Amino acid sequence: MRLDEIIRILDAVTVTNSLEPGEEIEWACATDLMSDVLYYSRGNSVLITGLAKQQAIRTSDIADIRVVVFTRGKEPDTQTIELARMKNITLLITPYSMYTACGKLYEEGLRCCPE
Repeated sequence: MRLDEIIRILDAVTVTNSLEPGEEIEWACATDLMSDVLYYSRGNSVLITGLAKQQAIRTSDIADIRVVVFTRGKEPDTQTIELARMKNITLLITPYSMYTACGKLYEEGLRCCPE
């Protein structure tokens, strides 16, 4: 699924953007536990999380995740935004819950990282 499609489907606000709008994202990973991100995720994924903190950015960087979506309209602090810019990670904010965001993306064809 293209990044611009993810933004549209999730009614997301772009906080930082390091990718082209047509960049393809293969997988989705949804969790608030960063240890799960390290265990289950794959590169070229979008992370959907309610953890709007630096830990989400640092973990995404290690896991080669280039797009992070914060749920329920949660806004990251300035340090988290700056870290995302430094690590070239696109940050999005969706008004939807994690459950709803996942359902919307799944309905449009984006699948979960293989377990």
